[in-house]
Amino acid sequence: MAARAAAGAMTPVRRISAAVVLLAVVAAGLGVHLMLPDSAATDIAGDALYVAAVYACAVVLAPRARPVIVGALVLAWCVAVEFFQLTGLPMAWGSGFPPIMLVLGTVFDPRDLAVYAVTAVVLVAADAAVRRAAIRRHGGAGN
Repeated sequence: MAARAAAGAMTPVRRISAAVVLLAVVAAGLGVHLMLPDSAATDIAGDALYVAAVYACAVVLAPRARPVIVGALVLAWCVAVEFFQLTGLPMAWGSGFPPIMLVLGTVFDPRDLAVYAVTAVVLVAADAAVRRAAIRRHGGAGN
């Protein structure tokens, strides 16, 4: 019960922290996209940063959600977007409005699915660890 109350009290902090992380991740992603040569490494970095941006956005929208739930939804979103690329629509839409390619990608790559999964697991573990530490700090102050 105390842990749930502590988690609820941290909601504004978690939302603001996620918004700051989102801005930093988007800036890093644009840096990778615009300043580094296109390679397998930059593609993987971009994929990982995409997952991190979607994760941070999800936390901004639902700061009380447990990390495992956020991670599952983020992974489902990323996988759905990757498979949506098989339709050719993101590429077609991107030719008319290039920024759409930053959100929906261009062409299907099975390697991206592995990057999404690994990144989501790492983010869930990190988020859960930070959340547990914050709850212990916050919850311990009242005990």
